[in-house]
Amino acid sequence: MTLRAAIVAGEPSGDLLAARVIQGLRTHDPAARTVGIGGPAMGRVGFQAWHSMDALAVFGYVDALRRAPGLIRIWRDTHRRVLAERPDVFVGVDAPDFNLRLEERLRSAGIPTVHFVSPSIWAWRFERIHQIRRAVSHMLVLFPFEEDLYREQGVPVTYVGHPLAELIPVHPDRAAARAMLGLETGRRVLALMPGSRESEIRLLAPRFLQAAQLLSQRDPELQVVVPVVSGQRQSQFETILAQYPLPNCKVLRELPEGPSAVLARADGRETGQWPIAWHALEAADAVLVASGTATLEAALFKRSMVIAYAITPWMRRLMAWRSGQRAPSLPWVGLPNILARDFVVPELLQDAATPQALAEETWRALTDTDLALQVADRFAILHATLSRDTPRLAAQAILEVAGG
Repeated sequence: MTLRAAIVAGEPSGDLLAARVIQGLRTHDPAARTVGIGGPAMGRVGFQAWHSMDALAVFGYVDALRRAPGLIRIWRDTHRRVLAERPDVFVGVDAPDFNLRLEERLRSAGIPTVHFVSPSIWAWRFERIHQIRRAVSHMLVLFPFEEDLYREQGVPVTYVGHPLAELIPVHPDRAAARAMLGLETGRRVLALMPGSRESEIRLLAPRFLQAAQLLSQRDPELQVVVPVVSGQRQSQFETILAQYPLPNCKVLRELPEGPSAVLARADGRETGQWPIAWHALEAADAVLVASGTATLEAALFKRSMVIAYAITPWMRRLMAWRSGQRAPSLPWVGLPNILARDFVVPELLQDAATPQALAEETWRALTDTDLALQVADRFAILHATLSRDTPRLAAQAILEVAGG
């Protein structure tokens, strides 16, 4: 019997994860039918979208409140359609605020539910475990420590690894990446990654650029690369760059999709649809990066890094009110440190993230070769731990839930 699955992914990372899951499902059932909410990567593997994932993309609490009426309409329409379709299984990919509510209603109506990518209950709002227990027939997690957490809480769970660990090469080629980006050999390269959201760039880019100015005073030949995700973010960053001019700074735009994005490298390897940030990370000696998924990408490229983050006082109060916590329940905020259970790389947060402090830690990351080797060794272990056949493991778990 042909598998019928409803899937909801709400952002680009979820779109890529879901596309790989669909590919895994189709290796078992080539005629599998998948419908719901998704993006272009899912569309390329035969997914039928009721709504674009762009409709669910919100950036912070203010944006969520502003767009609440439209989000509610989409949620109700998706709920109605899934109940009418009665698929064999519903798969919610990340987007926990949208998906967990939907999964709770669907599971109570007799539709098996799988949630892929655990909310960070190990850091914020652990009480959500009660909703997860009601809503989720089976949880698929990206990180090994999450499997023990859910098993202890009585939630069926499978650790499927992180797809990035399969997509990012175990042995990056710094020289080939620099040649592709037109960077000069024999000079240090720093990747600046102040985030992909408007608020992140607004708060972090001035500090990052001032830190880079201090570094350029120490090393006038320092090359700085700044990958940006869109023309809008490029315009925002370059406006800030004009206030804090930086010599030898190259802003890198995301590559267009299509054949022109399949790049043949000097080492003979094709990078396919690599995000431009990955080319910057592969080329870099060190990275100054906003806390988020980019820190994990930097770790998988085995790069020394300094992690930073800052939010406004108003946002801090809002987060504390919503979560009931003034701070995360872990001593680390960066994914590499959380996974290593250690401060492998420095974290400078809020008022501690001054340009001077960022410059000092980043200079060490750029120049301390022994430290770079130690960090690379730790991250090589992390890479091996996260590397699993994610599409196969996820598809296998979903099929078992659908057939149960």
